[in-house]
Amino acid sequence: MTDKVLIYSRFPKTMMARFAERFELLDTGGKPPREVFSAEELGGVRAMLTAGGSPLDAEAMDLFPKLGAVVCYGTGYDGVDLKAAASRNIAVGHSPGANAASVADIAMTLMLATTRRILIADQYVRSGDWAASKQSPMMRPQAGMPGRRIGVYGMGEIGRKIAARCAAFEAEVGYFSRTRYDIPPYQYFPSLEALADWCSVLMIAVRAGAETQHAVNADILKRLGADGYVVNISRGSVIDEKALVAALTDKAIAGAGLDVFEKEPHAPDALTALPNVVFAPHIGGHTLESHVAMQNCVLDNLTSFFAGKPLPYGVKSA
Repeated sequence: MTDKVLIYSRFPKTMMARFAERFELLDTGGKPPREVFSAEELGGVRAMLTAGGSPLDAEAMDLFPKLGAVVCYGTGYDGVDLKAAASRNIAVGHSPGANAASVADIAMTLMLATTRRILIADQYVRSGDWAASKQSPMMRPQAGMPGRRIGVYGMGEIGRKIAARCAAFEAEVGYFSRTRYDIPPYQYFPSLEALADWCSVLMIAVRAGAETQHAVNADILKRLGADGYVVNISRGSVIDEKALVAALTDKAIAGAGLDVFEKEPHAPDALTALPNVVFAPHIGGHTLESHVAMQNCVLDNLTSFFAGKPLPYGVKSA
């Protein structure tokens, strides 16, 4: 008998193909499970696959009395109520580090596109202004990477890869993390405030959670200064988006690069109307290699669970 796995979040079917070869998938299509499956079907669910940011609280877990494993596709698991899962003896798994390289790459892409004003330069060519020798104050020289101070907020797998990439661009790298590591030549700062005072680009690579909700607020943005930039490839909840709009509008900071937002998908609004921001639709981990690596972790977690073994990529705090 094939083991059944409930697909709790909405995923493209192509991303689920490898799992369908091994398990019987009960796909909700991102809809509330009760709208798609009967109480009897939900009552027999033992394992669930979800996107880490999808809200999954105690009430939702109660729909599945036999649930024993929640496996997140990707690194994040901020949507899962870990205390509720632990109280119900539900193991929580994820894909730690599986997409770190590709997320670090998009962080660098956003930083370079923002600080070197690539989108503005692109439009300068397309519009014919360059061919017409039309002067533009937006095309004035910008600071390059050598000697630039890059602050990394969060020194996990992704943060370390960002730091290494920045160092290769001859930048100085400092970081603030809840844990201090011995990783010279990166300079450790005792607080996010101190890091923001020092750096000209703040790279947000911290894990989302209650302790990081709106950690990058109006004060942190002000500390970056008029020549400062912020790049977020973590979760949208880490930045106070209203404060960010105000800082960008008032030119309290020079610009931002964003792959994540407080509400996704992000509709056009005051933030997207700003010319000094570069956007991406949460594609940091969206590479072929990353998906294979994340799927491998999911398969290992589910296979181990149904075999009665501990999840090899379990969330330690669950």
